[in-house]
Amino acid sequence: MADTEFDVLVLGAGPGGYVAAIRAAQLGLKAAVVEREHLGGICLNWGCIPTKALLRSAEIYGYMKHADAYGLSAGAIGFDLPKVVKRSRQVAGQLSAGVKGLLKKNKVPVFDGSAKLAGGGKVTVTAKDGGTQTLAAKHIIIATGARARSLPGLEPDGKFVWSYKEALVPDTMPKSLLVVGSGAIGIEFASFFRTLGAEVTVVEVMDRVLPVEDEEISAFARKQFEKQGMKIITGGKVTKLDKGATTVTAHIEVGGKVETLTVERVITAVGIQANTENIGLENTKVKLDRGHIVTDGYLRTDEPGVYAIGDVAGAPWLAHKASHEGVICVEKIAGVKDVHPMDKLNIPGCTYCNPQVASVGLTEAKAKAAGYEVKVGRFPFIGNGKAIALGEPEGMVKTVFDAKTGELLGAHMVGAEVTELIQGYVVGKTLETTEAELMHTIFPHPTLSEMMHESVLAAYGRAIHY
Repeated sequence: MADTEFDVLVLGAGPGGYVAAIRAAQLGLKAAVVEREHLGGICLNWGCIPTKALLRSAEIYGYMKHADAYGLSAGAIGFDLPKVVKRSRQVAGQLSAGVKGLLKKNKVPVFDGSAKLAGGGKVTVTAKDGGTQTLAAKHIIIATGARARSLPGLEPDGKFVWSYKEALVPDTMPKSLLVVGSGAIGIEFASFFRTLGAEVTVVEVMDRVLPVEDEEISAFARKQFEKQGMKIITGGKVTKLDKGATTVTAHIEVGGKVETLTVERVITAVGIQANTENIGLENTKVKLDRGHIVTDGYLRTDEPGVYAIGDVAGAPWLAHKASHEGVICVEKIAGVKDVHPMDKLNIPGCTYCNPQVASVGLTEAKAKAAGYEVKVGRFPFIGNGKAIALGEPEGMVKTVFDAKTGELLGAHMVGAEVTELIQGYVVGKTLETTEAELMHTIFPHPTLSEMMHESVLAAYGRAIHY
């Protein structure tokens, strides 16, 4: 084959695309990637990674402000916003360069430009200088990701109204901030700017913050946000933004009444939309559903030889979901035995606000709605020695079991480091663990993970420490 012909061609080098290409190369397939902007995609460059770097700076600043609670003292506590942002960008740059190195190591060529399906296993790549070339592949994987959605009248202008990109590289520290949307993106930015001292208001159209989470977890998180000084408006809709010389006045409709709020900056975080335009889908039999590409359990579309993974293939819009889909897709192409289709109930969700929130599987309400008779366990951080020693006594671990079989249906957490703890339950669900096996598992002491054990015990009336 010539250098323009491949077994697998991946359109997009985000966490789904580059993982798919590397796995293909590992399996002996000749793979290549087309990327128009950043290796690592939005996740590494403008999403998951840089936001965590910002949040880490805010977390340390928060600890510094409360040094006395740990018997410590510190003077002249402050922050340098440009340095905070610079560190975040350096972290993102380091990881993007790492992806470049991984692709090179696995002998996966990268074509710079925008890809368009031309039909018949052909893809046209248009470079930034306007030059074009045609690539051919037996299997084409669409991993073009998604972009921030904007609502009419709330479009980001890069100055007063920010998308996630402007929020990641703020040119000023706003004294007041309105965040529209309380999903993971919105609430993480709200947490970052609030910790650094901004007066933050969050408006959510649903009846609670973090609406995809278990209701108890959402309620607990809201109380903590409000304790930190955030103003939360649920069941509200921002209908209009009036921009002044230095501020923005938002019109917020709540319960049929309209109130106004004037702030220095607005962040819109109202969801995403898939990047399906201008990639040649009209030349294929690929179907869309509400803007996302329709696939089967192995990520195949209705066009033979064309697949879709990651955000472009629908919810949940998570980097680790994209990566796992990339592996499933390529292993099925390569004929690997016993490839399991994606089970979305085993995909964990993590939100890195303060306090952190993490979950996997069904919420209590969804389990009941699905017809399960459930047993529910709850264990508070205040009952855990490590949490108290860390000075992090606010939080909760909740587990949901099938009362008839003992199957772990879901696990939900709020509190310090729960984004690390959740993986224990994810492994348990993947292995189809029952309550009996979890009860017999030995957890180290003193650790936060002991609460995971206690929550299981609590579901069956056996909690020891609370």
